[in-house]
Amino acid sequence: MCNIGGSEMPQLCIVTIKPQFKLNTMKIKQLFPIAALFLATSFSSCTNDLVSQPESLASGKISSTNSSMVKFESSTLKAVNLNLAGEFVILSKTGITDVYKSSVTGDIGSSPITGAAVLLTCAEVVGNIYTVDAAGPLPTSITDASRLTTAVGDMQTAYTDAAGRSNPDYLNLGAGNIGGKTLKAGLYKFTSEVVIPTDITISGSSTDVWIFQIAGTLNMSSAVRITLAGGAQAKNIFWQTSGAVTLGTTSHFEGVILSQTGINLLTGASINGRLLAQTAVTLQQNTVTMPY
Repeated sequence: MCNIGGSEMPQLCIVTIKPQFKLNTMKIKQLFPIAALFLATSFSSCTNDLVSQPESLASGKISSTNSSMVKFESSTLKAVNLNLAGEFVILSKTGITDVYKSSVTGDIGSSPITGAAVLLTCAEVVGNIYTVDAAGPLPTSITDASRLTTAVGDMQTAYTDAAGRSNPDYLNLGAGNIGGKTLKAGLYKFTSEVVIPTDITISGSSTDVWIFQIAGTLNMSSAVRITLAGGAQAKNIFWQTSGAVTLGTTSHFEGVILSQTGINLLTGASINGRLLAQTAVTLQQNTVTMPY
């Protein structure tokens, strides 16, 4: 009902309501870039949670975070700390046998077995020969049971460390046959034996680290070689094996071997690395050199 000229008449009225405020279009325009930046940041964070670095996909470094998601990582692998065991080029628990003449550069030792089980002669070793008693090779062997006990304990701790590393970058590469491959830095896990029937290359920088977790044996064929490239260093390469290690005739190996059982070098085989065995080390006219 409208009141027109003081009288009420049933007519349609159109009422115009004036707005109490105006939207500031300039402020809205200023808000759009801020909102866009917020959304972009949010989506970027979600993306980074899934893929840490695009190059991880190219390198093939994959670790599974759960049953429904695969995450690509580029974390730096830390070297295995050998502690006192790292001051030995050969360390064993049940002896070191030898077919004369081998050439060993670096300290060697065996414990808890008697020094009589160390069959390398003083003429074959450029370094110290440590034994638990005076039955070691004369005249240069050093009786130091305490030092050897600590070193063997550190060897076993290092083995456990290497075996316990999780989230491998490579799982059962080549089904355990790594012959002919170029191996980049990372954690390699094998659930069975590993064989090296042809030459391989280990390529990376001087600070890169390689850890090979091997649930079975490690066998390298005769005359096969491991070659280092790009500055890779033998002291940063760790071969953790639950089974025995055998290096074939005239083969050449690079890296630190941490074996839960024995390490056997056949005639003329050589290694730039360490032989750290929880049973025996067997040499046959071999060259063993401490890596620096």
